[in-house]
Amino acid sequence: MTKALGMIETIGVATSIKAADEMLKNSFVQIVKQSVADAALITIIIEGDISSVKAAVEAGVLIAKQNKALVSFNVIPHPEKGTNHLIRD
Repeated sequence: MTKALGMIETIGVATSIKAADEMLKNSFVQIVKQSVADAALITIIIEGDISSVKAAVEAGVLIAKQNKALVSFNVIPHPEKGTNHLIRD
């Protein structure tokens, strides 16, 4: 199975947690990392098969938009192995 990466960047921890919860409930994905840029800018990175990641990101984006906290989002269908060090601790 080819893994995909999905990212949602939000303003606020509460919205980030709610979006992450919705992503996990919506699709079979795993959280890879939560990145905190400052007190309010939070990025959640998930992985899974391409269709699951797309569906999960869509669900998380909806939550973030409802809370007026969406900054950005992206799905990388086939991430290059070299990008692994950017997201793994």
